[in-house]
Amino acid sequence: MKLIDSVARLARPSAFGPALLTLLIAGCGALPDKPQRAALYDFGPGLGTPSATTSTVMPPISLPEIDANTRLDGTQLNYRLGYADANELKPYGQSRWSVAPTQLLRQRLREALSARRTVLGPEESATIARRDGKVPDTLRISLDEFSQYFESQGSSVGLVRLRATLVQSTAGGDRVLGQRSFNAQRPAPTGDAAGGVKALAAASDAAIAEMVAWVDQLPR
Repeated sequence: MKLIDSVARLARPSAFGPALLTLLIAGCGALPDKPQRAALYDFGPGLGTPSATTSTVMPPISLPEIDANTRLDGTQLNYRLGYADANELKPYGQSRWSVAPTQLLRQRLREALSARRTVLGPEESATIARRDGKVPDTLRISLDEFSQYFESQGSSVGLVRLRATLVQSTAGGDRVLGQRSFNAQRPAPTGDAAGGVKALAAASDAAIAEMVAWVDQLPR
């Protein structure tokens, strides 16, 4: 009889089985998800710069790094909710620029200027100054606004605002040849980070094209 009772107890399903299984499932669900990698964006490959002909070549120009405040000099992809609080600059959580927008803009501007002139960095400009005794004109740029602006929940644009100053260095000091602000906006095809990137790239190209035309027509 004792042997039969022992076998019956072993064959009987354990009361702890379902509870233990439930705890194991709950524990697995509580494990943290694998962190998602942020999507990285830039302005795309570009269309290239046409070669300048002899008749259109202009004097070389120096292009230092573009200045910006801390919020615009990082890699955050920012937006504003104009219909709620246009003064608050917010970053997308899972989308970033591959490099700071100031670097993307400088690269695009350098390509555009190179169509008609040699574009130099500060060190190259200093080398020419030592060799020829003349410093190329310097184009200084400040980035004042670079964000996706939501006019409503379903409509947004890419906003870019740049301030350009063309400076000529002389023996008597620097002389400002011209200064101007450039504002451009382009509609975003979608109301998300990817749409904002496309709008900001298009707005940047528009502002840069206007800036290059302005620089080319300034009297020296």
